[in-house]
Amino acid sequence: MSISEKFHTFCSNLRMSQTVVDNVSYRYKQITKRLNIDFYSIESETAHSLYVGSYGRGTAIHVSDIDMLFILPYSVYCKYHAYITNGQSALLQDVKTSICKTYSTTHLGADGQVIKLGFSDGINFEIVPCFLNTDGSYTFPDSNAGGKWRSTDPKPEIETINVANTKSCNNNLKRLCRMARAWKDRWDVPMGGLLIDTLAYNFLTAWANRVNSYTYYDWMTRDFFEYLKNQKVDQQYWLSPGANQHVLRKGIFEHKALRCYNISIEALEYESKNQESSANQKWREIYGTQFPN
Repeated sequence: MSISEKFHTFCSNLRMSQTVVDNVSYRYKQITKRLNIDFYSIESETAHSLYVGSYGRGTAIHVSDIDMLFILPYSVYCKYHAYITNGQSALLQDVKTSICKTYSTTHLGADGQVIKLGFSDGINFEIVPCFLNTDGSYTFPDSNAGGKWRSTDPKPEIETINVANTKSCNNNLKRLCRMARAWKDRWDVPMGGLLIDTLAYNFLTAWANRVNSYTYYDWMTRDFFEYLKNQKVDQQYWLSPGANQHVLRKGIFEHKALRCYNISIEALEYESKNQESSANQKWREIYGTQFPN
């Protein structure tokens, strides 16, 4: 196969199947409907909820969790904010109790900031109850260390990545984000999804070949790892696209990026000599078994 065909196949292999997408949509609507019944006395399957995280940004791969916000009435915030101790924990428990009415036999737990809902087919939801702020951001509960309120602003991130992907990067940005997730899983890289997307955005929007397609993905791999390995190891956060939220470092990723930069150089050398099998083994060493053999 050509470079274009190999990377096209790889990127297709990373996508969720239509069955998974349909299951995600069905469960998302059921969760939304249950919470709307209990907190708004309506049966809408779409009102007051929002996909966020990698699924919301369109950068998820087949093993990604599904993150969603559910926006509660302001009166609910007033109720739990008035608690003497840890109203945030009480709020999470009450939202969990509501979801249990629909998914009582499914693994369900409240963990710090989210309600985690796991299914036997491997699809996992993380549901964040929240409140809409006047500036369009959201306040959500954090029950850790006695309880506090935190804020998040995912919509500008989603919009900025969508616009860059379609208008300036020829749909390459989201593919690079998914490829980087495959690398993260293969190499156990200590990076969160938003940091991956942030660094991919910063790199690709400045990359000279950002409008070229799959034929350039071998070079894109090499150059992205060069960009990652050259990050400052003492830098503790980056600013997210659009929202400029602090995206924190989880650990040192630069060394693994350096190793994969060197492996990509070897793969390119094999490609230049038409040693396709050896090249494929190097790409699979970077990205895992979803890359064609």
